[in-house]
Amino acid sequence: MTVRYLIVDDEAPSRANLRLALAAHPDWLLVAECDGAAAARAALAAQDVDVIFLDIQMPVESGLVLAREVSRLREPPLIVFATAYSEHAVDAFEVHALDYLLKPVNDARLAQTVERIGAMLGQRQREAYGAALRDYVAADAGRAVEGLERINVRSVGRIEQVRVDDILWVESAGNYVELHLEGRTVLHRITLNRLEALLAPGDFLRVHRSAIVRRSQIARLETVGDGSYRLALRCAATVAVSERYLGSLKSAM
Repeated sequence: MTVRYLIVDDEAPSRANLRLALAAHPDWLLVAECDGAAAARAALAAQDVDVIFLDIQMPVESGLVLAREVSRLREPPLIVFATAYSEHAVDAFEVHALDYLLKPVNDARLAQTVERIGAMLGQRQREAYGAALRDYVAADAGRAVEGLERINVRSVGRIEQVRVDDILWVESAGNYVELHLEGRTVLHRITLNRLEALLAPGDFLRVHRSAIVRRSQIARLETVGDGSYRLALRCAATVAVSERYLGSLKSAM
């Protein structure tokens, strides 16, 4: 399968670095190199593109401006953002299932991106990706992060949209979280602290450094034999409660 790609970056060395790195993948065909959003629009209008490697910080128009336009398409090209600076932006990309590369491009990281893109194109996930992209650009435009309605969980070749209303409680697993739903658990790459900042505080409550629960799931607070506490949820799960969050939990109850 030939993958047609576009590089959009105002820095010529960055474009060359990426072009030379992708030359190691014979099925990838470079459509054009663009030094800005205007040139990219012209290239997209003239030819079909499967993937756009898009710089974020560019003069005149940022890459996010072009991403917003592309996101309106029913099946937009896959977008891989490139960034040299913003750790916060990287966190946001993970939440909304977008891929990213830190500049200068690392060959091993690029190989992972190529594998993900190949799997997504092969399994016809463009429409699901488009929905994830629209979620990201909407949040970036400042529209009610606390009103987050769904989380786009990415695995190799697949994006699943998990409704926030379906989440019963959340447990930390290193740089991942376990989203506990009715009858199953979904693993998502984001830290618990980052996810807590995105969830509506009126719906969720932190009860432990490793756990957040839906307020409506709170059933009863229990004392364990050693004097510690645990919270029983209506879904039959039990969650440890730390002293730090005990006061806010009692107030919520």
